[in-house]
Amino acid sequence: MGRVHAAALSGRCSVARLACVYDPLPAAAEAAGAEFDVPWTTSYDELLDRVGAVAIASPTGTHAPLTAQAAAAGRHVFCEKPISLDRATTVATVEAAEEAGIVFQVGFHRRSDPDWAAAAARIRAGELGEVTLFRTSLRDMTPPDPAFLSGSGGFFLDVVVHDLDVARWMVGEVVEVHAHGAAADPAFAALGDIDTAVTVLRFANGALGVIDNSRSARYGYECSTEVMGTLATARIDAPHVRGVEWRTPGLASRDLARDFEERYPWAYAAELDAFARAVRDGTPPPVTGRDALAAFDLALAADESWRTGRPVSMEVPA
Repeated sequence: MGRVHAAALSGRCSVARLACVYDPLPAAAEAAGAEFDVPWTTSYDELLDRVGAVAIASPTGTHAPLTAQAAAAGRHVFCEKPISLDRATTVATVEAAEEAGIVFQVGFHRRSDPDWAAAAARIRAGELGEVTLFRTSLRDMTPPDPAFLSGSGGFFLDVVVHDLDVARWMVGEVVEVHAHGAAADPAFAALGDIDTAVTVLRFANGALGVIDNSRSARYGYECSTEVMGTLATARIDAPHVRGVEWRTPGLASRDLARDFEERYPWAYAAELDAFARAVRDGTPPPVTGRDALAAFDLALAADESWRTGRPVSMEVPA
């Protein structure tokens, strides 16, 4: 993700610009600096001295301490999700950012994707009417390296959390979560994890939601969302890399995206530009630390529901 964000800052962003790269490993830092033609450093303190804002895309366990250090130095922070795999640490980090008065944005990129943002804006304008059903899918083409899984936080915190954030954003607060999971690949079961899940939601406004996720769809990377309302239905489904279709007798084919990097290049740029505008102009960031905490809590509830086989009720913020 560090390389993905550095590439966006170097070529696609219209507001934000890459000023310096940091990695504790000298070879990695130097290589990134050369690739993106910017200064590099192996000292986080030096990085904070050079810039007014940082984008953190390091291993999950370092997100919270790096964010807290930047906040203490008065630097604005864009941080990849999750803030932490521990709730108390997540809360402490969000509060530290608030107390420091910095802009703190978390990387739930779908809120900045042009397709999702356009649909959400029309829903908020009332064009959909009252939402009755929310459905979304997130399916990876191939599973990650098993070495990654042990520190991922589990399926719900690593994968489903994206859809839970989209659910809150597009529909509203969730009052009940009921999750079902399975491990088609024995490697996941051996780690006490799953690779496939269906999560059913009840929203405070009475709408229902269904989320399906897979770590190994095989055919390609797919991410789609549908929101049904009393006046209209919004559907977002663009898994194709290009607009061209190849037709032969009895068959029409199009290239599918292989991963999130192919599917969301402009979303990653847009979320960083939104962060830069929040720093420069004082506009609200699209995803706050509180938003990330709410999605984290929903993911924890989904994990609990899967393990116990029972639905979990959620407290709705006052």
